[in-house]
Amino acid sequence: MPESRNSRLTRPETLTALGIIVVAVGFLVPTYDLRAISALLPAAMLVGLIVLSVALLVSDQRKASMGDEAQQMTKSPKRVIGAFLLIVAYALACDFIGFYVSTAVTIPLVAWVFGYRSPVGLLIATVIVVGTIWAIFDFGMSQDFPTGRFWGR
Repeated sequence: MPESRNSRLTRPETLTALGIIVVAVGFLVPTYDLRAISALLPAAMLVGLIVLSVALLVSDQRKASMGDEAQQMTKSPKRVIGAFLLIVAYALACDFIGFYVSTAVTIPLVAWVFGYRSPVGLLIATVIVVGTIWAIFDFGMSQDFPTGRFWGR
């Protein structure tokens, strides 16, 4: 028996894609008030996220139309909740202790939580990511990232 139209829209991947699109569009609206150079990166990332979400939505709806059963979104909900909490903690840390310090702490922490345990690899990844961000945006484009409430803006 084919799935009803209603159940096609309640598939986990479809709901995820729709949710991401709504949130990304919501975050995209405030970028119009930023200077063009400041809005470039967040707007590009949000548009990319919307495009990928539309691709996910189309793919999942094609699977649904062929009668494929919806897959369970996660086999480890605690890990997903933990990742979400890490994102929230990172956003708060950026506000209070600044972007560079927060990023330098978060990169190895997230990698460690998700199973990467090489201290040398964690150090190298952190230096590469933070160094590249600094070189491109602070040094190359003269864009300042938040320094945090504790250090002053």
